[in-house]
Amino acid sequence: MSGFLGRYEYQLDDKGRVGLPAGFRRAAEGESFVLLQWRPPSLTLFPQPAWKNVERRLLEFRHTAPEEYEHILWLASSASEVTPDKQHRILIPGFLRDAAGLDGSVLLVGALDRIEIWNPKSFTDQVRPGGPEFAQFAHQIFG
Repeated sequence: MSGFLGRYEYQLDDKGRVGLPAGFRRAAEGESFVLLQWRPPSLTLFPQPAWKNVERRLLEFRHTAPEEYEHILWLASSASEVTPDKQHRILIPGFLRDAAGLDGSVLLVGALDRIEIWNPKSFTDQVRPGGPEFAQFAHQIFG
């Protein structure tokens, strides 16, 4: 998998489905996904290989930190397995659309090993790198 890169603005249809961009479909290699909200206000769409890593960590955490059981249970109960249909659309369940404030336009954002789904306005308001901290971060990555 080469990774999920870029951003694409698409429309939700009347049933709450959104299409996946061709580049994201190629990176996912026909996989199904797990969709959940672990970091509001966006949703995260994990392809199965990335989700398996998360699931493994959740299981380890459940065994080593039993006091966190309710958090793990909440995450698992709010996750939804989604499989693209023949038109490469995924259904975003109503409770997740509501949680992320999705209605009409949605922004699909590549986040390397996963896809984030944002309300476009929320993304613009919250994701604004800049300043000396970003310059230092970018230098550490790109040299």
